[in-house]
Amino acid sequence: MKIQRLLLALAFVVLPAVCFGQQNSNSFISRYQVRVTKTQAAQPHWVTPLVTVTPRLEQEVRTDFVRQRNNQDFSTWNLGGSKGLELIPERHVELIFNVPPFFDHSQPGQKDGFGDVSFLAKYRLLSRNEEHGNGIVTAFLAATVPTGKNGNGSCCAVVTPTLAVGKGFGQFAITSTAGGSLPISNSVGLGHTITWNNAIQYRVAKTGRSRFLWPEVEFNSSFYKGGANNSKSQAFATPGIIIGRIPLHNRTGLTFGTGEQIALTHFHTYNHSLVFTIRVPF
Repeated sequence: MKIQRLLLALAFVVLPAVCFGQQNSNSFISRYQVRVTKTQAAQPHWVTPLVTVTPRLEQEVRTDFVRQRNNQDFSTWNLGGSKGLELIPERHVELIFNVPPFFDHSQPGQKDGFGDVSFLAKYRLLSRNEEHGNGIVTAFLAATVPTGKNGNGSCCAVVTPTLAVGKGFGQFAITSTAGGSLPISNSVGLGHTITWNNAIQYRVAKTGRSRFLWPEVEFNSSFYKGGANNSKSQAFATPGIIIGRIPLHNRTGLTFGTGEQIALTHFHTYNHSLVFTIRVPF
């Protein structure tokens, strides 16, 4: 069953993007794609990090696979990683519609099931491509809807405003995001989580096959105010590598990568989390 779910997720990634890219040159979609190309030309051309959400506006279909081990050494597979379809409907805006992830547990007593539906909107406040400053500033607003089954989701809807910045220095790119969760209800029970993610990436070469290689390290931190983990914090270092964007056809490409989240703090709800990602930009 797990292999079947992986294959379905891969089909979800590849087929819609390929179909979207194969359109008549005079169609609405072709004109739309020309506008998207101009929008992305005005921003840096770094690759999206493994965990940290990029401030760049992206258009792609994406799915992630995450294996987490808790403190009792039981594993949970997150199939889908709360990723989905990313679109650029306007030159400053990106909208992301995420498919609910499926959780596959090894711990006795925990039931498998789908998690919550989530959405994300980005508004690009400032953008300079590599020839004009190599930096970007973007505001996010994420929302999750409690659709999870068998205890695999939250009790309540949550919105999360975030500010993201990025700056390039030659072959290096540094991205930082900071945000906080705002439960729509039951804020006392859920509390608030402040997240701070930082990614340092290096593009191995400007030309040749090595130009597709982006080794990176990310630092992912969470600070809890209220709720079950009140006053606690956890941080992870996430070394990894992203390979992309490999051109396939017209605007369609392929990006994939992997990494491992390693706990840096004494308190952590999981450790040695393996992360795999596959994306089809279009």
